[in-house]
Amino acid sequence: MPSSVIPPATDTAQADRVVVTGGSGFVGRAVVRAFLGRGTPVTIVDLQAPPAELRSDLVTYLEGDLRDADVREAAVPPGAAGIIHLAAITSVLRSVDQPAETYANNVAVTHELLELARVRAVGQFILASTNAVTGDIGHGTISEALPVRPLTPYGATKAACEMLLSGYAGAYGMATCALRFTNIYGPGMAQKDSFIPRLMRAALANSGVEVYGDGAQRRDFVHIDDVVQGMLAAWDKQYTGTAIIGSGHSISVLELIDAVRAATGEDVPVTHVSAKNGEMPAVIVDVAKAQRELGYTPNVELTEGLRTVWADFRRGMR
Repeated sequence: MPSSVIPPATDTAQADRVVVTGGSGFVGRAVVRAFLGRGTPVTIVDLQAPPAELRSDLVTYLEGDLRDADVREAAVPPGAAGIIHLAAITSVLRSVDQPAETYANNVAVTHELLELARVRAVGQFILASTNAVTGDIGHGTISEALPVRPLTPYGATKAACEMLLSGYAGAYGMATCALRFTNIYGPGMAQKDSFIPRLMRAALANSGVEVYGDGAQRRDFVHIDDVVQGMLAAWDKQYTGTAIIGSGHSISVLELIDAVRAATGEDVPVTHVSAKNGEMPAVIVDVAKAQRELGYTPNVELTEGLRTVWADFRRGMR
């Protein structure tokens, strides 16, 4: 059974309700805030409670593991507006070490939620996916037209989930959408261990960071505000298909560090260490399909976006 349920103070029509799995996480919190800003009732399903700022009459919080059928049953009311599925094991290294657990959390849970949505007439399902489904194409540009060739259990689970979404859209007319995100950053990521939070912690501590290899590897960094914009666009259009959500502008690791220096005013010294085996040389994405079909336009310039992260980290130190 779910370990705890915090119901909303007032009853709301379930036909408007959005179920957000992983709603207490970095991306989930931003998505929930956006729906609450519209006056939309939300059910958050997560292993940890949402922050106080997300407690409102419009929010139901359900604590529990989505591998538990009772949790899923409690989370998805008949006729809900839709499910935004963010909960997953997202660590590539963990997926390599624990492929069976990754499959259970990512693929099996997604299928069970899709099936519950089918049975309960929930017409819309949005999945947080990844460009890792395409594997390593060197310095080529990643688009939705590329074949799916994942190189890790994590990428493979997301590719499997995308196939499940396609099958449920084709067979049952459900609006299913897989949004392939690049590296997401923004306020609220202080507890994460990705590279931008490490850079911010180094800037706060007046210390340095380690860079693998020569630092020329390229990545696409997209601000959380742009991610939410893409998510809402897909939701409003009841979009079916796959779309890449990124900034559309890749930079090197050393260029990212320069942008952090500009945003923080700190030196952030660099120590180069041996490159990791298997690291992709570049993630360069084409966001033209999202622009064309969703009206998505990335708006947040990197240095300005990093300033929002820096301000958030500094607030956390007070």
